[in-house]
Amino acid sequence: MQLQYSFIIPVYNRPEEVDELLNSFKGMTTNLEYEIVIVEDGSTQTSEAIIDKYQNNLNISYFFKENTGPGDSRNYGMQHAKGNYFIILDSDVILPENYLDAVDKSLKETYVDCFGGPDAAHESFSDLQKAINFAMTSFITTGGIRGNKNAVDKFQPRSFNMGLSKKAFQASKGFGQIHPGEDPDLSLRLWDLGFKTKLIPEAIVYHKRRISWSKFKQQVRKFGLVRPILNKWHPQTKKLTYWFPTVFIIGFDVSVILAILGFSWLLFLYILYFAIAFITAIYTTKSLKVSLMALWAICIQFLGYGLGFLESTVAIHILNKDPETHYPKLFFKLK
Repeated sequence: MQLQYSFIIPVYNRPEEVDELLNSFKGMTTNLEYEIVIVEDGSTQTSEAIIDKYQNNLNISYFFKENTGPGDSRNYGMQHAKGNYFIILDSDVILPENYLDAVDKSLKETYVDCFGGPDAAHESFSDLQKAINFAMTSFITTGGIRGNKNAVDKFQPRSFNMGLSKKAFQASKGFGQIHPGEDPDLSLRLWDLGFKTKLIPEAIVYHKRRISWSKFKQQVRKFGLVRPILNKWHPQTKKLTYWFPTVFIIGFDVSVILAILGFSWLLFLYILYFAIAFITAIYTTKSLKVSLMALWAICIQFLGYGLGFLESTVAIHILNKDPETHYPKLFFKLK
């Protein structure tokens, strides 16, 4: 099959991000033809002027629709795209010059109907962005599942950097209305339909994440809330490892109490863990400041996700609450 690529980019009030992303498209060295489909999801600050700036250099289709969330906007973009293989990006990423060639080479070697790629921190990113990137991608925190080909046997792509064939989109009907969590939900439904997924380690994007400490805490809490919902929808995917952040924070509280009572061995293990994380961060980021900030990011990540996961598990699996009714802010309504 001759692959014809369409990039699908939903955007909501982020014209500056669109400018940076489109500028990185201009820097790609590929000879492959592709189109860019930008879907404005009910923005009040549109990207129309930015897109006009690039129309003579890039093949861009621009759509404006009511605000129905990123999942539905991606579906809208794929419905209107001309290609037969869609590459879905967040608006806050920047592409390396070899991105599309890396994707094309991998798919021609081993074709799959859905792929994911890792994210990394660009040298131009702020210290906060680099610290959060470390917390989200390091083996010491997430097991490297966002970009380590040896960390997972079946990779669940994430929609900031994800490929999906037109065939798989039509069979699955695309993304659901939950957010976050719409991307693993799609991956799991694709598996049920018999489609295969894989990680393309070379298909890296620089994920900028315009975020603050408070927004990061809110984001990881939502990740924790969503996972028990996905476990309910797809019970075959339940894993003990999803409990790790919850056990981690409960264990830390216990370790402090034990240390007060004169038993310090458990607290020592936590100190050892953070020491290893700090050394790993130093090696990865080459920055003392970023490494110290990364330790704080790890604490926020475990606390937010762990408590969110515990809360949602009790509500969904013990009290049998309806996810959409109990957590309405995790679901977008179609208009």
